[in-house]
Formats: sequence, C-alpha cells, structure tokens
Amino acid sequence: MPASPSFNRRTVLALGAVAVLPRIAFAAPGGQIAALFAGKVDDGGFMQAGYDGLKLAEARLGATVAFTQGIAPKQEELSEALRALAKAGPDLVIAHGGQNNAAGKAVAAEFPEIRFAVTQGNVTGPNLASYEVLQEQSAFLAGMLAGLTTKTGVVGHMSGIRVTPGLKGRAAYVHGVRHANPNVKVLTNFSGNQDDNPLSKKIAAAMIAAKADIIFTMLNAGRMGAVEACREGGAKQIGNVRDWTTVVPEVFIASAFADSGQALFNAARDFVEERFAAGQIRQIGLETPEAVRLIMAGTVPADVKGRIEVTAAEIAAGSFAVPAEWEGTEFAIPT
Repeated sequence: MPASPSFNRRTVLALGAVAVLPRIAFAAPGGQIAALFAGKVDDGGFMQAGYDGLKLAEARLGATVAFTQGIAPKQEELSEALRALAKAGPDLVIAHGGQNNAAGKAVAAEFPEIRFAVTQGNVTGPNLASYEVLQEQSAFLAGMLAGLTTKTGVVGHMSGIRVTPGLKGRAAYVHGVRHANPNVKVLTNFSGNQDDNPLSKKIAAAMIAAKADIIFTMLNAGRMGAVEACREGGAKQIGNVRDWTTVVPEVFIASAFADSGQALFNAARDFVEERFAAGQIRQIGLETPEAVRLIMAGTVPADVKGRIEVTAAEIAAGSFAVPAEWEGTEFAIPT
C-alpha cells in the first residue's frame, strides 16, 4: 500500500520542510504542489535529484510542497498513490519518473481540475504534461568515453527497471561506445531492481570477470554494490544523475550528469508562472549544461576530452542525433 498522505512530524524533522501531503488547505503564493516518488528520496540518485528539485521549487517559487515516497513501481500502486495526493486538493501533482506514465495519464483524467506532470515521461493530456531531461545525451558521451579509454576492449552497462528513459539511456551508451570504437564489446543488464546492492555487486563482479574494465551504472540506492565490485576487481565506473567523480574519485572516471530534479522544478516553475505545458512534452538536453553534461575526471586524457566535447557541441546544436533504440543480447544475471 502507498504511504498515507498525512502530516508526519518525524518526516519533517528527517527531511526538512517538505513533508508527506497533509490533508489541510495550503496557502502559498507559489501554489500547492505535491509529488510522488517511486523510491526513497535519499537514494543518492534519481529520486533524490527529484526531491532536490521539489525543495528548490519550495525555496525559489514560494510553493507549498508535499510528497509521498517509497511507492512500488507498479501501475496499480502508483495510481492509488497519485489518487490520494490529488484528493488532498493541490494545484499540481508531479509524478517523478517514467514508470508513472500509465498511472499519471489515468489519474490525470480523473481529476481534470488539477494539473499533472510526469518527469521523464512521454504522456500528455488536457491537464497533463511531461518534462524530460535527456539523459540519453550524456549517456552517449559516457559511451564514447568508455569506448575511447577501455584497455580490455570490453565495457559494461547496468540498470534496474526497464523504464523508457533507462532503455533510451542504455541505447545511447551502446551507440556511443560504437561511435568511438566499433570493436569494443558492450555487456548490458537490467536487473529489475535499482536499489539492491548485493545484486548490483554480483552483476558488476560477473561483468568484471568477463573482462569489462569500465561499467556505466544507471542505478539508484544500489550503486554502491557495483562500486564495491569495481574496487575489488580493479575496474572503473561511470555514474549518472549526479557527479560521482567527487564522491568516489578512486572508482569513477566520469558521470553522465542528468539532473532529473530540473525537470520537476521546470514543471513547478511553469505552473507558477502560468505557462504550464499541458498537452506537451518539454525536453532539456546538452544545450542546458547545468542540467545535462558529461563530467570527466582530471585523469581523462586531453585528446579524449576534446573529441567528446566536439560531439557534445554537435548534439547541443542539433546537428548530431543520439540514437534512442538498441536491440541485442543482454548479459545474464549470474545465478
């Protein structure tokens, strides 16, 4: 069952002024904004980035904000949680993550007087918009870096849930590797779980045993399991969402920065500024480097950085299209 959207003082103390949605009337110049996170807001990854975007909306826009978290990424449970948020009467409900596409579209139709947004989504409606940070653009550059710097000729990719943005990110990474070096082999896996550290360690260790010396991880709370495997196996890692090169510098050579919180903030800002994009999908890419870019460690050779920067400029200018689809054999989860 989803977390109850009732006021919880312990949540406020632990997480700041943003709380689970109270069943009271809001009053704020920036409106009443509620968000759903299909995961924990302290996961060090995608959900936390979204939560930071919600806090930014509170601080900069003067909005009264609230949220519910820890919802299983299943349509029935997501729909139930979105319904509970909408019944509390906010002006805008934001569902963070593409796993909310179906639930967001269904519940938005039930509450036509409320605006809805899905981040990393691809759904629209009369009162529904999607806001997408194009993480596949920085993922493509991550693939280029892996292809240009691997010493074994084998690199890896790891993710959990098969949501559209994650699939596009995987496709972009694989194509980025091939763009840089078509002879490099890519091992790719979706484990079904973004937050399971023992599982991610097991998969990363198996990839390293299969000669992968660089692994691109598109994970949330389960990333540290892969970090442990890389430490033990002598492999390097490319992170995503945030800058991991400063968090675990001995492991991360780069991070495919893609601030999904910017998508959430933009939805809130558009609503407050009375230009909410109902019926539209608004996208943010490399042309907005504060939201999307490849962060490279100082150890990356200058010539490699230069080549990647040229491609990044082409993507930002619209003269280079990042492929969003890939078909091939996946790396099996070790038994």
